[in-house]
Amino acid sequence: MQSDDDQERHEYLSACMVMIDFNDTDIAFNDKSPAEIRRAYWLFRIVGNPTLVKIGAAMLSLAMAIRFPVKWVLKPTVFRHFCGGESIAECGPVIDRLKRSGIDTILDFSAEGRATESDFEYTHQQILMTIEKAASDDAVPYAVFKPTGLVRVELLEKVQSGKRLSGKESLEIDRFYGRVNSIGERAWETGIPVMVDAEESWIQDIVDTLVEGLMMKYNTRKPLIFNTLQMYRHDRLQYLRSFTGKAREKGVYTAVKLVRGAYMEKERERAAEKGYASPIFPGKQGTDDAFDEAVLFCLEQHQDVAVCIGTHNELSCSKAVATMEELGIAADHPHVSFAQLLGMSDHISYKLAAEGYNVCKYVPYGPVTTVVPYLIRRAEENTSVGGQTGRELMLIRSRRSEGRRV
Repeated sequence: MQSDDDQERHEYLSACMVMIDFNDTDIAFNDKSPAEIRRAYWLFRIVGNPTLVKIGAAMLSLAMAIRFPVKWVLKPTVFRHFCGGESIAECGPVIDRLKRSGIDTILDFSAEGRATESDFEYTHQQILMTIEKAASDDAVPYAVFKPTGLVRVELLEKVQSGKRLSGKESLEIDRFYGRVNSIGERAWETGIPVMVDAEESWIQDIVDTLVEGLMMKYNTRKPLIFNTLQMYRHDRLQYLRSFTGKAREKGVYTAVKLVRGAYMEKERERAAEKGYASPIFPGKQGTDDAFDEAVLFCLEQHQDVAVCIGTHNELSCSKAVATMEELGIAADHPHVSFAQLLGMSDHISYKLAAEGYNVCKYVPYGPVTTVVPYLIRRAEENTSVGGQTGRELMLIRSRRSEGRRV
């Protein structure tokens, strides 16, 4: 049952007026060449077609499996649009370009589906390198990592299920903890905040426990370690409130990145297969409400809660801006930032930055063939985001109708 406080929050969020116009194509496409806009147009036309995405993903996966060369076609097209480069150094022009429009960069080494200790250690070193880059470049205010880039998914699942580990597995999980702790230590030494990405629910508990420990240890002076909450889970709003209370008792900052969620179909399919209740809301409205309520909660507690509002949803951004104004929170308050993915929702990112808000783009990088699983996942996610690709295409067509050929 919804409490009176929850009802009041919901009514307030519903009543928020749109306070920022995201239709300004001059700002959204200010630093794009005609060729780049044409590329975006055709990419979003393809991504907006679920059948083409399904066929393309299958063909790309097959090509990778048989080691067919794909770099020549991927790098100048989809890779260039959604990724910064194959290395940190290669991301330099993208970082500089974004900064000229007031947008910061979060470098994300996007290796997915790796399975060997050498892969995990390589990813670990890349994460440490992104912290060093952030420490030397004001345009890179955060680092980020995905726990399953540092350990096998199957092992995390076994740990969360409480199964007994073999001696070899115990050493393996210890190496994972060691990698994560070294990242926390380096964040503390450099003062660079680190965001920990979310995972599927069947391994998220172990991630939550690990991140909570890091937050209690390192978030004493400033918000340094960020947990990521996928708000399509119906337990995350209560989790946020509960953890914030515990953190406040310990005198540490709560720091969270809020997202709607990335594994909706996998979560529902596994719940049905295993015969347990789905951990996510049955419909989009529940997710939207929980996301906006979580943003409101964090903004109301902004003195000791830091939030990164990770969304491509214009209404959620508008509500956040309206709430900040209502609460008298400065646009550039260090505890509040917005984030979108490189190559997506530039009309949101560039407009918010132009209005003085803290905005970051997630900039994936890595060898083209290594990043392929990430690109496939993003394409599949976009086909399930209602209206997202249509909105991108509408803005590009609007640019054309204004006399700017794309």
